[in-house]
Amino acid sequence: MSKSVIPYANSNAAKKDQVATMFNNISKTYDFLNHFLSLGIDIIWRKKAIKELFNDHPKYILDVATGTGDFAFEAIKILKPEKVIGVDISEGMLAVANQKINKRNMQDVFEVRIGDSEKLLFNNDEFDAVTVAYGVRNFENLENGLVDMLRVLKPGGKVVILEFSKPKVFPVKQGYNFYFKYITPTIGKLFSKDASAYTYLPESVAAFPDGEVFNALMEKVGFRNTKCRPLAFGICSIYTGVK
Repeated sequence: MSKSVIPYANSNAAKKDQVATMFNNISKTYDFLNHFLSLGIDIIWRKKAIKELFNDHPKYILDVATGTGDFAFEAIKILKPEKVIGVDISEGMLAVANQKINKRNMQDVFEVRIGDSEKLLFNNDEFDAVTVAYGVRNFENLENGLVDMLRVLKPGGKVVILEFSKPKVFPVKQGYNFYFKYITPTIGKLFSKDASAYTYLPESVAAFPDGEVFNALMEKVGFRNTKCRPLAFGICSIYTGVK
């Protein structure tokens, strides 16, 4: 397993506590910077990931590390489920998600809760689908998080994970590394009060065991029919698996 990367190197706090603090600090600018730094392509990637569930018609969905709720809102728009529950460890991000829920009058279909993604407070075999967008690389223990997502899935249910990966094709690899290492932190410092968050981002992506290595970990914990679908020459990947 890759080494653990933390947002604040001078802190003795556990990774998940640091991640919660980091996202609390950047919650108000998160959506803007997310779309700005990706040139809006993140919206297209979310749509592609959600469509992996289109033929499964899930009625009850858990969105892990839901953040400000964008992935869940996309799922509601495309899949028309009866209920989506989003969990996240950051109260600041959930506050933004709740503002969106209230503004769109979606209280009946979308609910968010504070919660640890590695210790989900739900029953076994409860959800038709579990989704995660740009969240698994922030887990303190990646394997534990996958085990718990598998636990709360109904038999035959599907997990869809959208996460940054590392392109390997020239010149995409070189351009991507330069953008992530130099441009992203610089822009993050301009618009966010927590510059460490945008230094942590490329470091966490570099340390994440992407591609077939992540697929193998999904299979190890018990997921079947695992697949990895690279997007944009491998800048991002969609992972799917079935319980």
